[in-house]
Amino acid sequence: MKPRTLTVEQLRALQGVTGSKRNKYGAKKTGSHASGKEHDRAGQLKLWQRAGLISDLREQVSFTVIPTQRDADGKLIEKCTRYIADFVYKDREGNTVVEDTKGFRTPEYIMKRKLMLKEYGIRIKET
Repeated sequence: MKPRTLTVEQLRALQGVTGSKRNKYGAKKTGSHASGKEHDRAGQLKLWQRAGLISDLREQVSFTVIPTQRDADGKLIEKCTRYIADFVYKDREGNTVVEDTKGFRTPEYIMKRKLMLKEYGIRIKET
């Protein structure tokens, strides 16, 4: 008897794998957020903003920590490196707070956290 061949899609369907890529640290996307923890924190911060405890709440704010590098002719050598904060808001005293919801601190995140402090003088609040 000849073995049956399956397409990749058929094999994925049999294994229960969907087309979306799984997060390598096991976080499950919730709503428009990268994890349930981030989703819950967003809800809490939105409530705080409505209560007047914080203001100017923004999500997924991009900071350039290493600028684009070009040669003398303007040719791209290296693209910029960005840190994307989960949340940025102002506290009651008017201080800007940059916050990241972390389940796991990757070496890449730790490096970007250090660059944020060096380049902007910003200490990231981790929740």
